[in-house]
Amino acid sequence: MNLKTVTAFLLCFMLVMLLCKGYQLRDKSVNDSLLFVSEREHFDNIYAIPLPAGYKRKENQHSSFAHWLQQIQIKKDTTVYLFNGVKKNNQHAQFAVLDISVGNKNLQQCADAVMRLRAEYLFSQKQFDKVIFTDNDGGIYLFKPPFNRTRFSKYLQIVFGMCGTASLSKQMKAVPMKDIRAGDVLIRGGFPGHAVIVMDVANNNAGEKIYLLAQSYMPAQDIHILKNPLNKTTDPWYKVTDAFVIETPEYNFTKNELKRW
Repeated sequence: MNLKTVTAFLLCFMLVMLLCKGYQLRDKSVNDSLLFVSEREHFDNIYAIPLPAGYKRKENQHSSFAHWLQQIQIKKDTTVYLFNGVKKNNQHAQFAVLDISVGNKNLQQCADAVMRLRAEYLFSQKQFDKVIFTDNDGGIYLFKPPFNRTRFSKYLQIVFGMCGTASLSKQMKAVPMKDIRAGDVLIRGGFPGHAVIVMDVANNNAGEKIYLLAQSYMPAQDIHILKNPLNKTTDPWYKVTDAFVIETPEYNFTKNELKRW
């Protein structure tokens, strides 16, 4: 075998090895991508939703509303269904779906979902005297004995029918965006208006804050974690900034519309 033949053989061998290595790298990236999708489908609860690099959740007291929200279970199916079992037309707004019933009536819409989560938390803590909502005319709806699940469900049906964004925005107090915390609500009172609830908050060492939002909408539908349409890097987390408008997939709020119980 002469020198030219040996050189050609070595070049061919090196080329084959490089191609094989490149194939293995591409194949590994595909496998990693599939693994990520698989993991995303199996988030157990809100707390399991991963954070962007550099951020850390605040440790909340176990009896707090913030901690209760973090423990809400997430469905494996990311499809949003309406109250009548029909798939919502827009399936591009949600990152995940909460494992909470929507009922079979067109009642648990945006503000109703917010009130449902707040009421469920108070019910779980047996703080029955704090389960209070008001309608737009100032009428008060108290949760009265017997304090059982059947009575609670009937009470919520009444609240959903009589209260909404207009009344809930009056019942809550405004807070600045820089002080945002889990359980706060972005709400625009009106007919219909809209409301989304802050499900979780995290910060980094620079003091920057990010947060998760959840909503129901019209018609009544599964409560779902919203994607961030403007920042794919932190999606589904939203970042507190100086921007006046907060854009969500299906509604825009302003930073002056954040309220707290």
